[in-house]
Amino acid sequence: MDAEVAVVGAGPAGLSASIEAARLGAKIVLIDENGKPGGQLFKQIHKFFGSMEHLAGLRGYDIGNKLWQRAMELKINVMLNTTVFGIFGDKTLGLLTTMGSEILRAQRIILATGGSENTIAFPGWTLPGVMGAGAAQTLINVHRVLPGKRILMVGSGNVGLIVSYQLLQAGAEVVALVEAAPKIGGYRVHAAKIQRAGVPIMVSHTVKRAHGRDYVEAATIVRVDDDLKMIPGTEKTFDVDTICLAVGLTPLSELAWMSGCKFIFVPTLGGHVPIHNEDLETTVEGIYVAGDIAGIEEASIAMEEGRLAGIAAAESLGYAREEATKLKKEIKERVQQLRRGPFGEDRYLAKQRIMKVAPR
Repeated sequence: MDAEVAVVGAGPAGLSASIEAARLGAKIVLIDENGKPGGQLFKQIHKFFGSMEHLAGLRGYDIGNKLWQRAMELKINVMLNTTVFGIFGDKTLGLLTTMGSEILRAQRIILATGGSENTIAFPGWTLPGVMGAGAAQTLINVHRVLPGKRILMVGSGNVGLIVSYQLLQAGAEVVALVEAAPKIGGYRVHAAKIQRAGVPIMVSHTVKRAHGRDYVEAATIVRVDDDLKMIPGTEKTFDVDTICLAVGLTPLSELAWMSGCKFIFVPTLGGHVPIHNEDLETTVEGIYVAGDIAGIEEASIAMEEGRLAGIAAAESLGYAREEATKLKKEIKERVQQLRRGPFGEDRYLAKQRIMKVAPR
């Protein structure tokens, strides 16, 4: 099987990349290991912030439906329940489908593989009932299953704050949210919602241990100093059956490593990130990255990066070059707008650092 552009990952970045490249005329194959497209969007029941250009006011699942509908209108070839197990030679992808394995040869590849949840280790962290906040969000918003009745949330970034509120909406009790840093990491608007609901946010605290024999029955937290060392005598124990960890994401970059892409370590963006230029092309010619694999950021930026990578890939194949130049400029300006402000400035500087070492 052949494709002009193979897009790996049908989340917000991958769908957006496929739509833009197909709209400009390129022949696309969009691949995802899941049975449904949309990635994180269908777990996000909250309304997006930003401008109308960034689909502000729409809930994540509505955005996912709009993107999927557009992909179907463009007759994009979508392969679900399909795993890319490797990239070999000159842009040859090994695929594992429900029918067996096959080979896909592409002229360009866009990796939109997303990120994976981080964890922290503490005594009892392997007990049933300790899970990532994203896993809890999947249970309540996709499968309609409550992960527990009394929850301790760890981490005050936007994920921890948003998932805490959604757990409350689903009928759970969030007994507390703890954050090792001395201040809340996410948007105040999200923090205010759970505080109004009676959830205490305890900064400069972390989990000391989980209690239980066969599953989580309680959790002990402890205050930490400026060096994140536990302060004896400050412990508090809560009766909980679930501990949710919202302690960041790491780019899912195995395929980029396998492809020979060069990397740079940028903690602000989640760790090791493929080096890429302004068009999101990596150090391997013809391989692009978009979304969380290009650095952990918001879903709105993931969609914009997907659009940019899709347009750049189509342009490199000779499609709509005059239009592509204008479109790329507009997208880069919108991305800059999204990165402005107290939470985006560090990511903007981190991206500039990557651009400096990217091939011209």
